[in-house]
Amino acid sequence: MEVGQLLAGPFAGTVLAYFGAEVIKVEAPGAGDAVRGWRVVRDGTSLWWRSLARNKKCITVDLRKDEGRALVRRIAERSDVLIENFRPGTMESWDLGPTSFGESNPGLVYARISGYGQTGPYSGRPGYASVCEGIGGMRYVNGVPGERPVRPNLSLGDSLAGLHAALGIIMALYQRDAQSQGTGQVVDVALYEAVFNMLEAVVPEYDGAGVIREPSGSTVTGIVPTNTYRCRDGRYVIIGGNGDSIYKRLMAAAGRVELAHDPRLASNSGRVTHEAEIDAALSEWTATLTVEEVLDRLETARVPAGPIYSVADMMVDPHFQARGMFESVEINGQPLKIPAMSPRLTETPGRTDWPGAEVGAHNNEILGGLLGLAAEDIERLRDSGVI
Repeated sequence: MEVGQLLAGPFAGTVLAYFGAEVIKVEAPGAGDAVRGWRVVRDGTSLWWRSLARNKKCITVDLRKDEGRALVRRIAERSDVLIENFRPGTMESWDLGPTSFGESNPGLVYARISGYGQTGPYSGRPGYASVCEGIGGMRYVNGVPGERPVRPNLSLGDSLAGLHAALGIIMALYQRDAQSQGTGQVVDVALYEAVFNMLEAVVPEYDGAGVIREPSGSTVTGIVPTNTYRCRDGRYVIIGGNGDSIYKRLMAAAGRVELAHDPRLASNSGRVTHEAEIDAALSEWTATLTVEEVLDRLETARVPAGPIYSVADMMVDPHFQARGMFESVEINGQPLKIPAMSPRLTETPGRTDWPGAEVGAHNNEILGGLLGLAAEDIERLRDSGVI
């Protein structure tokens, strides 16, 4: 069961639903999850919702009402997993915290997603992805030296937290079913910690050598050459030529044989010292060719390189098509493509069975089928605003 809204918790539910879990999505009566109205809206519902809420059974419950909380409790008592992403303490205030199910559903895996986690001095703070990406270290290293830090035009902190939650849920279920006496546990995911997990060597380099990783524009600190280069047609190409043998092939392909065999540049440490010289040479070369010409030559030389794609480029790319990275659904009689999800499993692949449903679309199925409520009881709950 998924309780909460916006992105981090729902994305965890999306991953699980895509690979076969029955996910009951609880929304507030009326407008439902806020994402339904975000960004590009068609026929009253955002296109994002159709992807984010795929394969979920959508019900409406007013958690501010006693009867609403009682319904959620009954569903949780029949569930393997509960995902929530309210501010810490909210579920406890409704008597729906993890300890509330210790006797009625001891096997429940209770996944909690928040900005700063369930404990610690910051736990009560509101934690949106934008803020948590900053305190978690991602924003500090992302940008051009001397300029304000930048963000990708995506809520990476939310998505990373959702992935961490899905992984934690799977590990907790395995522990419950294969390693213990069938008892569940709490999965505590913090957005800032999901971002912090991505920092690679930042912590040991600071503690062991006093080095603070700084922003580096389109390069990566300490690995040369790996950068973005402008081509003759005004587009950009990414080249990763940082392996010793790859570097030699790259410079030979660029017509700079003298740099390919320069002893100063034979290892990565030397190339880091002379990064500006190498990047200048590659920039001069790519400026004389189109992106396609650069990529053709580097493919022949077996040098990792690629274009920078927009979604329009992805949609027509033959590799994306061959890998099945787009799935077609139908919304009110109109086709819509949504992205497929990874990883690809050979025996139990994921799939989209239906796009994000309308508000309360599965009320009768869940409340009547799972909980056994009579039709007149469901109608009364609807009339009183509980659902």
